[in-house]
Amino acid sequence: MIMDNVSLITVLSFYPKFLLDLLSSSHVISYNGCLVQAFVMFSFACSDLSILSVMSYDRYLAICRPLRYNRYMNKHRLSLLIFFSWLIPFSFLAVCIILTSRLTLCSAKIQRLYCVNWVIVLLACPSNNTTPNSIVVYLTILVYVFHGLLIVWSYIYLVRTCRGSMENRKKFMQTCVPHLTCMLIFLSTIVFDIMYMHFGSKNIPQSLKNFIAIVFLFISPIMNPVIYGFKLTKVRSKIIFYLNVYRKYS
Repeated sequence: MIMDNVSLITVLSFYPKFLLDLLSSSHVISYNGCLVQAFVMFSFACSDLSILSVMSYDRYLAICRPLRYNRYMNKHRLSLLIFFSWLIPFSFLAVCIILTSRLTLCSAKIQRLYCVNWVIVLLACPSNNTTPNSIVVYLTILVYVFHGLLIVWSYIYLVRTCRGSMENRKKFMQTCVPHLTCMLIFLSTIVFDIMYMHFGSKNIPQSLKNFIAIVFLFISPIMNPVIYGFKLTKVRSKIIFYLNVYRKYS
C-alpha cells in the first residue's frame, strides 16, 4: 500500500502537467515549478527504493529469524524505519533543489519531458560553482548504494535459508518473489533512465527520447498492483480468465 501511494504521488507530479502540454501549443514550465516537479518526482522515487530495502529486511527477519521477528520488528521500530525511508530522500533532494535554485541559468530549454535536478544544473552558466551540487548528488548515490547492498545481503541469506526447507521455500515464493520482481522492475527502469541521461546518444529520435524519459513513470506504477494483486485469488482468477479469452480469440 505504501509503495502504491509513493508511485501514485510520483505519477501525479508529472501527468497533470503533461496532459496540459498536450492540449497547449506552448510547452513551458516556470523555474519554480520545474524545481518543485524535480523535487517531488525524485524524492518519492528515492523513498520508494528506501521502502523496498525495509521490505527486504522485514522478509529476512520473518524467514531467517522468525523467533526474533517481534523483537526486532515491533511497531515502534517499524515506524522509525518508515519515517527515515521518507526523511532521508526528502532531505537529500531538498538540499539538491536549494543548491540548484541559487544557480544562474544560461539556457532555458530542457531536453526531457519533465524536470530533473541534474539536467537543470547542466543549464547553469560556467561562472556558477556547481561543486556542492555534485557532492550532494554523489552522497545521495552512495547512500542508495548501501540500500542496494542491504537488499542483496538480505536476499543472500533468504536464499540460503529457504533452500533446505519446503516450508521456507513456499514462504519465499509467496512473499519474496513479488517483492523481488517489483524491485527489479523499479531498479532496472531507474538505472536505464540514469544511464541514458548521462551516456545516451544525442542522435536518438525525439519520440524515443520521450519514451525513455517516462518509462519508469509508466512501467513500475502499472506492474506493482498487478504483481502484488496476483497473489489474491480473485484477482489472479480474473487475470487468468482474461488471458485465456485473449488466447482463444487471438
